[in-house]
Amino acid sequence: MKNINYLLFDLDGTLVDSVPDLTLSLNLLRGELNRSPLLEEQVSRIVGDGVTVLVKRALGEDLYHPAHRDRFLQLYDEHLLDHTVCYAGIEELLSSHSAEQMAIVTNKPYQLTMNLLAGLNLTRYFKMIVGGDSYAEKKPHPLPVIKALEDMGADPKQAVMVGDHHTDLYAGRGAGAATCFCAYGMGHSDGLTSDFHAERPTDLLQLFPGPSFD
Repeated sequence: MKNINYLLFDLDGTLVDSVPDLTLSLNLLRGELNRSPLLEEQVSRIVGDGVTVLVKRALGEDLYHPAHRDRFLQLYDEHLLDHTVCYAGIEELLSSHSAEQMAIVTNKPYQLTMNLLAGLNLTRYFKMIVGGDSYAEKKPHPLPVIKALEDMGADPKQAVMVGDHHTDLYAGRGAGAATCFCAYGMGHSDGLTSDFHAERPTDLLQLFPGPSFD
């Protein structure tokens, strides 16, 4: 396998388990609209394609209005860190690499991403942080990955996009990077093959153990 010197990570379902707080916030919104609550298992299946799509899926196309997206963002900002935590082994993984060689590329809005990373004391680990609203396109489009690679001065052939959803695999592949699928997360691979596979969060440190790994 080619040398990998740069790590680009998805956030939700890859580095952090945010399902409880996403579920709480969606259910607060549903409650305001006199709808019954969703289970965490249901929410985990609809995350990964951006906020608008998430809220549409949670409410249904017939009920959805753009104002509901704004209200969800307000509720989620209030409950962003109630229960969200890093997966086991993630901080050990991040601390074993230079921040100059790591980035976040997520479809979560940028400000929420920054608030979450700051709240979990993770911001220091990343040179580049890209949110779903940072550029004109979000994953699965490769543009956010391409921009992150450019800002890090990284050769795509020496980089890997790590994520739990097919959007990560499509975006990484489209940018010319290797991909790593995190099967423990919320998403699905859409049948795509990846260069690396992590069944558990702790597998990532074994796959990418340090700054001089091959």
